[in-house]
Amino acid sequence: MASRTLRLGLVSAVTLTTASLAATAVAAPAPGRGDHSATRTAMDAAVKDGVPGVTATAKDKNGTWSATSGVGNLKTNEPRSTADRYRVGSITKTFVSTVLLQLEAEGRLSLDDKVEKWLPGVVRGNGHDGRGITIRQLLNHTSGIYNYTADEDFGRTYFLKDGFFKHRYDTATPAQLVAIAMTHKPDFTPGTSWNYSNTNYVLAGMVIKQVTGNSFASEITHRIIKPLGLRATLVPGSYPKVPQPSSRAYGKLAETATGPTYDVTELNPSLASAAGEMISDSSDLNRFYTALLRGRLLPPEQLKEMKTTIKVDEIPNAGYGLGLIERELSCGVHVWGHGGGIHGSTSEAVTTADGRHSLSFNFNGDWSGDSEAVVEAEFCGK
Repeated sequence: MASRTLRLGLVSAVTLTTASLAATAVAAPAPGRGDHSATRTAMDAAVKDGVPGVTATAKDKNGTWSATSGVGNLKTNEPRSTADRYRVGSITKTFVSTVLLQLEAEGRLSLDDKVEKWLPGVVRGNGHDGRGITIRQLLNHTSGIYNYTADEDFGRTYFLKDGFFKHRYDTATPAQLVAIAMTHKPDFTPGTSWNYSNTNYVLAGMVIKQVTGNSFASEITHRIIKPLGLRATLVPGSYPKVPQPSSRAYGKLAETATGPTYDVTELNPSLASAAGEMISDSSDLNRFYTALLRGRLLPPEQLKEMKTTIKVDEIPNAGYGLGLIERELSCGVHVWGHGGGIHGSTSEAVTTADGRHSLSFNFNGDWSGDSEAVVEAEFCGK
């Protein structure tokens, strides 16, 4: 839940104009509970706004409800599936933060450790200095470290048509991504402001490896994915495909949303690293955030730290914690979660603080659609 910038944390900024695509609305039945008409209407509206298709799953005291709207394949008009796997982008950040907080609970690091302690010499250049930045500041985006995905050369290489089709299968190492950020000046002095930076979480992933000797992917897998039985969730590394069942993913690969639409399903997600590499489905995301907020993954002290938020102008009525966003909806309901975007994919996962009501959904397009309206519809009925 966030502004477009946050939801598409790994996708270059585009002009948000309405695009029109023909799509057929399809909804899964919901026996034994309400029809979620407001949520269905918001999903259909996203398709009318230009999103190829939507898949969503909600869970509350009445059970589980799943629905789709639009298509998963523009060539065949095959509908989306409620079991679709998709790239979750920056939702990855909550998983990464959870691992680091587990490591703190185990006494293996402190969130107040300086980045320099674990990654000597890595955060240096043009005013950046890891000796003055803490792990906590990485996780809540108060480090001031430049966002590597905002680099113009990076944008041309991965977000625009010619660069994307030439480089979509290239592997980028975490060190290379951080080095891009180091060619720019910091956004601000550490701790004095807030700015969303994917570089923070690439570094967080590097800290996990330095502390444990294992990749962030390995730690997420054995600490979270396997214990929770998240069978649709994986950290793909450089693997370019999205496992079945899944739909195609579409993007404009341009600075406007009015041009041709391209299939961008296959890409090497190492360009996102620990900032946004993961794949999941709606049911797994609901299970993860429910377990997290109910204290199954973190002791009370660490969960409290994760939920200590900073008010940020970029997200109305919301605050950013440690890889976790709190949002007050129009009806007064508070939800916790994160949004995520990467080529061809815009996702949201939100859950009430008690874990009793959760919603996760995905648009298989990255240029249009109002995800906030879907969340409002599910929790506020409008």
